[in-house]
Amino acid sequence: MKYYSLQGTSPEVDFREAAIRGQAPDKGLYFPKTIPAVSSKLIDGIDEYSKEEIAFQVIRPFVGGCIPDPDLQNIVAETVSFEFPLVRVQEDIYSLELFHGPTLAFKDVGARFMSRCLGYFTTSQNKKITVLVATSGDTGGAVANGFYGVDGVEVIILYPKGKVSSVQELQLTTLGKNIFALEVQGSFDDCQQLVKKAFVDSELNKALFLTSANSINVARWLPQQFYYFFAYQQWKDKKHPPVISVPSGNFGNICAGLLAHHAGLPVKHFIAACNANDIVPGFLSNGQYRPKKAVATLSNAMDVGDPSNFVRVLELFHHEFDSLKASLSSYSISDAATKEAIRYVYTKYHYLLDPHGAVGYLSLEKYFEKQGREPAIFLETAHPVKFYDVVEPIIGEKVEIPESVQSLMGKKMQKVSMEVDYEALKEFLMDSSRR
Repeated sequence: MKYYSLQGTSPEVDFREAAIRGQAPDKGLYFPKTIPAVSSKLIDGIDEYSKEEIAFQVIRPFVGGCIPDPDLQNIVAETVSFEFPLVRVQEDIYSLELFHGPTLAFKDVGARFMSRCLGYFTTSQNKKITVLVATSGDTGGAVANGFYGVDGVEVIILYPKGKVSSVQELQLTTLGKNIFALEVQGSFDDCQQLVKKAFVDSELNKALFLTSANSINVARWLPQQFYYFFAYQQWKDKKHPPVISVPSGNFGNICAGLLAHHAGLPVKHFIAACNANDIVPGFLSNGQYRPKKAVATLSNAMDVGDPSNFVRVLELFHHEFDSLKASLSSYSISDAATKEAIRYVYTKYHYLLDPHGAVGYLSLEKYFEKQGREPAIFLETAHPVKFYDVVEPIIGEKVEIPESVQSLMGKKMQKVSMEVDYEALKEFLMDSSRR
């Protein structure tokens, strides 16, 4: 398997090079040269396969022999070593719970797979790899947990001050060792711009081996296909594939779902569920893609004003607008509606949504208003406890705290505060005293 840059001026590379680089030298995102078809045997007999077997078959052609099969099987087994239950919420709506991993968020899958791939690749590297990542919430904790203690890798996480939940902040600031957290006095978009500047800084890249752990990295993006296959495995009516609503911020998750569909996974339609950051709903409405400054919302992991992975979505559809609209709808949900959905679903169906899942649920309802009701899935991308300060006042009850979160309480946060200042970031990155 070869990967090409969506900017079109960098040489093609294999999976190993794409994963280590993160971005192409021309600053484009890497994209697979071909979309390998999933075997009909896997689709037709999916009930007979284990999660590990499904994931291995899905990812193996993308890795293209860069990791021997026995090692790749071990990496995949560690990546999906928790449950991905499909839970019935009401008669025709199901929740795919993606919060049963170590940091209680869907990003555990991509972070665990990428960290183990880089760990494998660094055994032949003489230079330490520096993973530089911006987070709007869940990415930071998942990456920190996935890379914690990995030899030959240090992780620098930038997050916007006051715009991640208290649990999210604990998850990305309390590990220490090879994990470093930078609290930026700005938005997620500011953090992402700082990271992008670092990747184009020739002086910095001569001194350090930089790569990204955001979903722009193929090793983070591609394994997100797994849980769409796991959802289909649990789907009872295989003759009528589901509509799937995906809470969407940087669009890596839904792009992985669309990729799986292109490869042969049966899905009737996708919905990109967005909060007040409505760039893609606007684009699908009028054909105009207009990035905006991100707006802070309750569903903070989706507070993205210029989603990096949307260019991959466009590439999947060969930039054909009508073809894209036939497969993808998108809706914008307000904070007020998000709160009401959490209250309503908990009161009527005794199911507790987090703010991101609530956006996914409401986007299904909007789709039903136009298309009529049909069996559907929304992705519950994070455990509600990660947003207990939002959820508890809505339902008037305490959210049960899982053991993994209880262990963080009272731990000292280790973080460095900084302004939106690239020179300050560069100075921190060049400082060898922490290594």
